[in-house]
Amino acid sequence: MPIQTLSRLADLDARQWDALLPDAQPFLRHAFLASLEDSGSVAPQSGWQPAHHLLRGDDGRLLAALPAYVKAHSYGEYVFDWGWADACQRAGIRYYPKLLVGVPFSPVSGARLLGEDAALTELLGALAQGSEAGRWSGVHVNFTDARADARLAAEDGWLERLGCQYHWFNRGYRDFQDFLDGLASRKRKQMRKEREQVAGQGIDFRWMAGHELSEVDWDFVHACYASTYEVRGQAPYLRREFFSLLAERMAESIRVVFARRSGRPLAMAFCLVDGDTLYGRYWGCLAEFDRLHFETCFYQGLDYAIGAGLRRFDAGAQGEHKLIRGFEPVITHSWHYLAHPGLRAAVAEFLEQERGAIRAYAEEARAALPYRQAD
Repeated sequence: MPIQTLSRLADLDARQWDALLPDAQPFLRHAFLASLEDSGSVAPQSGWQPAHHLLRGDDGRLLAALPAYVKAHSYGEYVFDWGWADACQRAGIRYYPKLLVGVPFSPVSGARLLGEDAALTELLGALAQGSEAGRWSGVHVNFTDARADARLAAEDGWLERLGCQYHWFNRGYRDFQDFLDGLASRKRKQMRKEREQVAGQGIDFRWMAGHELSEVDWDFVHACYASTYEVRGQAPYLRREFFSLLAERMAESIRVVFARRSGRPLAMAFCLVDGDTLYGRYWGCLAEFDRLHFETCFYQGLDYAIGAGLRRFDAGAQGEHKLIRGFEPVITHSWHYLAHPGLRAAVAEFLEQERGAIRAYAEEARAALPYRQAD
């Protein structure tokens, strides 16, 4: 059957899409992606044109799918290709539109190629053909899992790019103090002092699940989230309605921690959770307090993950300051198919050098970890 391209994920039954997902990661669920679209956070007007690729069998059963978007810019992706776009502009090569396979605004690794192998081979071939035919300059598959890495490595023309994030791993800690006991003395004292500084300002914390939050709470969450963009003179990616839709559709995956003083909220960190991982996504504050960011975004998450018996805490992209707080370097992967032969050759040479530098950096970064065995 012909390949179908969806401009609205809501036009596909959620059960069909979710049946292709290999694990419980919340960012790939129909509810999450459709909430982005239905709220207007992802829309052609903002440079994100949904173009989800589907392939069905003769019986109509959905065999494979790709969460995909035609992009008119490179914002909200977290695999930065601005240099490639600039080089194309100088050379008179069209770089936009391009096709992104990934999750908008979410630098979280996971499945990107959903479904059966044979059907995925056909879908990937269609993406490459679309590039060669000039529909888009290339295809970018961001934050892939091991399965996608193996498949794309075996396909002609795909270029691998590495990145580095910082994740915390739970080694069976009984509580936060048990975690601290495994750190070098100086680092342990630093973390304890940072937490005491926040508590000394009269700030306490409350965790709430998605079904516990009211619309007033979501107003505060969005105001905090938006403030992190406004201080940089930017418009926030997510609209207010996104949070209400997500709470309606997948409340069981939502966790929000509120920082409060005298019962009034000051700041928040918005997280999602699956079977074994806490994902820290958005943070914001409406009043500045010393060390509040570290406590709200990192230490509270560690506390929660330990208490819930979660294996991993992914607190988001970038941030070398996470290293000294126990977050370990983790290599991320993305794959890129570029139609223009000159651009492809130049990027291939660049990526070969960059991969070596990323691997070397990740190895060197381990020296900054606070654990006793790293001293």
